[in-house]
Amino acid sequence: MANSGGGAVCNGSLHNHWKQSDGSQSGNCTQNGTVKEAQQNGKPHFYDKPLVEFFEEAPLHVMVFTYMGYGIGTLFGYLRDFMRNWGIEKCNAAVEREEQKDFVPLYQNFENFYTRNLYMRIRDNWNRPICSAPGALFDVMERVSDDYNWTFRYTGRIIEDVINMGSYNFLGMAARYDESMRTVKEVLEAYGVGVASTRHEMGTLDKHKELEELVAKFLNVEAAMVFGMGFATNSMNIPALVGKGCLILSDELNHASLVLGARLSGATIRIFKHNNMQSLEKLLREAVIYGQPRTRRAWKKILILVEGIYSMEGSIVRLPQIVALKKKYKAYLYIDEAHSIGSVGPTGRGVVEFFGMDPGDVDVYMGTFTKSFGSSGGYIAGRKDLVDYLRIHSHSAAYAVAMSPPIAEQVIRSMKFIMGLDGTTQGLQRVRQLAKNTRYFRHRLNEMGFIIYGNEDSPVIPLLLYMPAKVAAFARHLLKRKIGVVVVGFPATPLAEARARFCISAAHTREQLDAVLEALDEMGDLLQLKYSRHRKSARPELYDETSFELDD
Repeated sequence: MANSGGGAVCNGSLHNHWKQSDGSQSGNCTQNGTVKEAQQNGKPHFYDKPLVEFFEEAPLHVMVFTYMGYGIGTLFGYLRDFMRNWGIEKCNAAVEREEQKDFVPLYQNFENFYTRNLYMRIRDNWNRPICSAPGALFDVMERVSDDYNWTFRYTGRIIEDVINMGSYNFLGMAARYDESMRTVKEVLEAYGVGVASTRHEMGTLDKHKELEELVAKFLNVEAAMVFGMGFATNSMNIPALVGKGCLILSDELNHASLVLGARLSGATIRIFKHNNMQSLEKLLREAVIYGQPRTRRAWKKILILVEGIYSMEGSIVRLPQIVALKKKYKAYLYIDEAHSIGSVGPTGRGVVEFFGMDPGDVDVYMGTFTKSFGSSGGYIAGRKDLVDYLRIHSHSAAYAVAMSPPIAEQVIRSMKFIMGLDGTTQGLQRVRQLAKNTRYFRHRLNEMGFIIYGNEDSPVIPLLLYMPAKVAAFARHLLKRKIGVVVVGFPATPLAEARARFCISAAHTREQLDAVLEALDEMGDLLQLKYSRHRKSARPELYDETSFELDD
C-alpha cells in the first residue's frame, strides 16, 4: 500500500517501500532493529513482504477540540446533576430506594456519571435491533426516543437493505437459509436444539467429536476441544492452565475475555506495550533474572497472551518475533485467533499461516466460531496432552452446557467449505475475495485522507473520529443513507480516540463498497473528518525500538 507521507510501519519500524516494475515490493525489511533481506541463502524468508501497519497521530487542534468537547460535556453533566438533586429536572437514572438511603450504595453515584450525562446523549447509536440475517445487507427496526434516549419506542417501520459494515461476518457464512444449510436442518431435527448437560456428564455428542477432529485437521495440530461460548473459552480455560506462582505477560490491548481469564487465574500479571518486542523482552528478562517477588524463586510457568488480530486497532500480532522471544526465554505462548482465524492467511488458517510458520511454534491456540464461521462457541487446540488436560480441568467442560448440535453442524459445514472438503473451491475464493475487499477499502480510505489504524491485511478497519459529537453524527447520518456502522468510544477505546470500526466481508460486492466509500467521502467533508497528514505513529514507543537481536 502506498504511503504518500513517506512512512509505514514495517515489522515494527518505520520503513519506506516501493513497487517494482513487475508489481512486486522491493527493499529490505527492518526486523527487531536489524536489517535482513527478504531472501536468505536462496530460501524464502518466513514472511516475504513488509508487515505494513498504520498508526497516524491526529493534528494538535483535533485533540484540543476533542478534550474541550469532553470538558464541556462534563461541566453540563454536573449542572444537570445539580438540577436533578434539587428536583428542577427529572432524574431518569436508577437511584437507591428511599428505604435504603442509609445503606452503603451498591455503586457510587460518580461511577454512573459518564453513562448518565455523556453516553445517554448518543445512546441511540448502539444496541440497534436487527431483524434479519447479518449478511452483506440486513434490516433494522426503526426506533425513536421522546426523552433524549432514556427510553425508545418502535415505530413499526423496517429499514430494509442496510449495507452491513459492522458484523464480523468475514466470509459471509452468516446468511439466510439456503440449500447448503440442509445438513444443519437435519441435525436440528435429529438432535434437537439443546444438549441439557455438560461435557463431563452426558453432553458430549458425536457431532462434538467430529468437530474437534476437523478443527485439529484445519489447524494442523494434534487435538482440539470445543466450547459453547467464545468469551468463556478464554476466561474459563486460562485459570486451568496457570495459577499462583505463574506469570502472565499480556499485551496491553488484549480482549476483555483474556483479561478476565488472567485475573481469575490468580497468576501474577504484567503488561507489555502493544506489539512492542522490546517491552516484552524486558519483562521476560526480568522474570528470568529476578523470579517471583520476595522469594526470588523461579516462576512455575511464564505464559504470553496475545491476539492474532486486535479488534479495536486492526493490527496483527508480530508473531515471528514473539515466537523467537518465547523460545529464547522458555516461555509458553497463548494466541487468541478470534478475529484472525478464517480471515487471514492464504487459505484462512490464521496468523500462523499468514507468516508461514510452523503450527508447533504456538503452545495454545484459541479461536471462536462466531466470526468467520457464522456460528457461535470457541475452541482450544494444540498438543494432545494439553487438550486431554483441559478435558478434565476446564471449568467450561465441568460446569457449562455443551455446544448446541445445530451450532456444531454449522461450524462443520463452514469449515469443510473453507477447506474445500465440499468438493468446491468456493471457500478458498471467499478467503481471497475478503483479502481483495480489505485492501481495496483500506486503500480508498487512505486516498480520501481519513486516519485509519491497523495492518493493511486486517479486515477490521478502525476509522478515527475523535470528537464525541462527531461519533453520533457519523452513525446517524450513515444510517439515513442505509449504511450500518459500529462506532466505538470510551471506555472501549482511549478517551480521545473514538472511532468507527468497519468489518469487511467477502460477501460485500464492489458496488456496495463503492456506495459506502462515496457516502464516507461526503461525510468526511461534511463533518471534517479527513485528518490524515501521513505523519508518524501516535504511539512512537510501539515502534521506535533500539536495536537488539533475537536468538532462535
